[in-house]
Amino acid sequence: MSTRLVNLVVDAVDPGKLARFWAALLGWRVAVELPDEIDVRAPAGEGWGLDLVFVPVPAPKTGKNRVHLDLASRTPEHQAELVERALALGARRHDLGQGAVPWVVLADPEGNEFCVLEPREQYARSGAVASIVVDTRDPAALARFWSLATGWPIAGREEAIVGLRAPSGTGPWLEFLRNGDLKRGKNRLHLDVAPVLGDELEAEVARLAGAGAVPADVGQGTVPWVVLADPEGNEFCVLTAR
Repeated sequence: MSTRLVNLVVDAVDPGKLARFWAALLGWRVAVELPDEIDVRAPAGEGWGLDLVFVPVPAPKTGKNRVHLDLASRTPEHQAELVERALALGARRHDLGQGAVPWVVLADPEGNEFCVLEPREQYARSGAVASIVVDTRDPAALARFWSLATGWPIAGREEAIVGLRAPSGTGPWLEFLRNGDLKRGKNRLHLDVAPVLGDELEAEVARLAGAGAVPADVGQGTVPWVVLADPEGNEFCVLTAR
């Protein structure tokens, strides 16, 4: 039995506009346009097996997100080019109190924070997105839970950050960064996992509950998937097998 990572879902007041921003910035394409979701998909060579899914919500962002993207760069010139492209597309510079750091912190048109990293060998095979970063009080413990949920092994461990990597060794990292801030309200970015074909949704939900997940109500009503929260309260969805 196992689940795998299938989506990174982003709440958006204007999903179409935000999807087009991220597609243009990353060089990806809008693959699905439906009234209740817009999916942005990476080229096959990126090694990114997820969709970026933008879904409509009525309320604008308030406060700092607990989940954000780090973008990879190949050279200092490429980093500067990515920053300028993002600003031209509607991003803005953002101050989180980061001080003098070699990466650049920006916010997308709806205020979602993201970082454009300086070149790092660790992310040389990640494609456009270096990492999905999750704030956590306990990086090691949350990484263990998500390793079980995704099937990705722990591939990097430092005092303040623990990283998972897909078994292929390509695509983005999933990293858990120490941060003492308390979670407030529903996350605007969340992960979706799904059982592999042949496995049962109910069995996988039970397996994740045994690892510390709990049911979560985000107003989803009657849906074919199950909404849970990880051991630190971060919402995620367990979709039907695929």
